[in-house]
Amino acid sequence: MDIISLAREMGKEIQNDQRYLKMQLAKQNSDDDQELQNMIGEFNLKRIAINNETQKEEQNAEKMQLLNQELRAVYALIMQNPNMLAYNEAKEAMDALLQRVSAIIGQSADGEDPETTDYEKSSCGGDCSGCGGCH
Repeated sequence: MDIISLAREMGKEIQNDQRYLKMQLAKQNSDDDQELQNMIGEFNLKRIAINNETQKEEQNAEKMQLLNQELRAVYALIMQNPNMLAYNEAKEAMDALLQRVSAIIGQSADGEDPETTDYEKSSCGGDCSGCGGCH
């Protein structure tokens, strides 16, 4: 079996993994949650309004402050929604799986032993001066 065939097999296995299935269910639940979708629509409209205001030659600082407050309030409601919380949790688990798979493949391509190489999530030490950015 060639490498591309193995990658396709890995793709099938990923789609059978409980983390993938949980993420798909959480996505569907979020998509079906009309209240959540309405809040996301409102968030997007606020974002457009902010963008439109920033494009004006003479910006209204008071209006910008109000729009930013409204945007943050809608965002907070979105992030408190049970379906959004479940989706974010499931997506984080899926992302962690994909990072691990990618790290094993990448490190193997760099000559590491595929049987022992793995991904270890690094933690932030808090000193941003030497940091390349948050991940």
